[in-house]
Amino acid sequence: MKARHTLQVALEAVRLNRLRSVLTVLGITIGIASVTLTVGLGLGAQQQVRDQISALGSNLLIVSPGSATSGGVRGGFGTATTLTRADAEALASSEVAPSIAGVAPVSSTSTSLAAGSATWTTSVYAVTPSWQDVRSRTLAAGRFLTDADVTDRTRTIVLGSSTAQELFSGGNPLNQSVVINSVSFTVVGVLDAAGGSSSATSDDDLVLMPWTTAATTLGTSATTVSTIYLQAADAAHLSAAYQQATAALKARHQITTSGTADFSITTQESIVEAATSTDRTLTILLGGIAAISLLVGGIGVMNIMLVSVSERIREIGLRKALGAKPRAIRNQFLTEAAVLGLAGGVLGLGIAAFGALTLPSLIDQPVTLVWWAIVGSLIVAVGVGVIAGVYPAGRAARLAPIDALRSE
Repeated sequence: MKARHTLQVALEAVRLNRLRSVLTVLGITIGIASVTLTVGLGLGAQQQVRDQISALGSNLLIVSPGSATSGGVRGGFGTATTLTRADAEALASSEVAPSIAGVAPVSSTSTSLAAGSATWTTSVYAVTPSWQDVRSRTLAAGRFLTDADVTDRTRTIVLGSSTAQELFSGGNPLNQSVVINSVSFTVVGVLDAAGGSSSATSDDDLVLMPWTTAATTLGTSATTVSTIYLQAADAAHLSAAYQQATAALKARHQITTSGTADFSITTQESIVEAATSTDRTLTILLGGIAAISLLVGGIGVMNIMLVSVSERIREIGLRKALGAKPRAIRNQFLTEAAVLGLAGGVLGLGIAAFGALTLPSLIDQPVTLVWWAIVGSLIVAVGVGVIAGVYPAGRAARLAPIDALRSE
């Protein structure tokens, strides 16, 4: 029997048993939709993490101070004041760290802001003009802080997009006054939305001011800093920049062993790996649970095909009596099973595509469908159908014509 004729016979058998075929396809449909959406949710979560980390800046290294001990209790990294502006200046030297392209020391404090009748509490960062380039941030309006602002201790600030919205309700914040710690500042710029977050703070809810101004008006330290952001020359030099920064800080702080280091350096890669590792584990776990429904669908196909063989014994016997070979009988039932699997796969992918369009707005979580997951799902669906149909097809092919014809 030719392949085309075999397919026609298989499609006719599926058509004549519509209800049975629909119920068979349903199990595979649910399984494929579940697996595809689970993988899509996992990939979407991983991409969301990468986007948030990318918002920190490109080729970024983050230097944090060591731990402080208070009352016999040792705090975590970042609780001490072991990093200084002198450290940042040393790291900015091309002789000390040639693979580092930019350095941005930062001090921060949380305080209340007032603009007219509007008030808001957020983080204020004492920065240098290099902060914008190191953090790869762009401006939505106005200008960024300049060296002249630092030298002259000007009372100028740059607002994050969320902060500007809260204080000015969509109005133009440029050249407007904001009162911080009873001191009036002029808004000279507004940052573009980054959409990410760092630790517990939003990258769009912040205020930036010259570090010299912050030292005189907010009382931040003029010598120590809370964080030093380092930008490697490019991605290829990120590892070298890490090693050079570590060596330079150890030498400056007279540290001989890594275990006694009073600072820590993290990279974007390490943050991404830590975050995506959890997402990957959850994706595998949920994918395994979803695969169970696919297995149930495969068992349903096998059950229906066995029923189909039992109901069509006389048909099989007649065809074999007319000269049909066992291989032709086997191929017919395998084709039927494959058709059912393919139909379930296509319907499952349709449900998954609909879910990918609607779920993000409902659960605030992106769903990423990639080509290999789609193709893989179709292959799995057909494979499940074929594997589930092997035994029933073999049973049909082994029937003796005389036994099949006299069957009631």
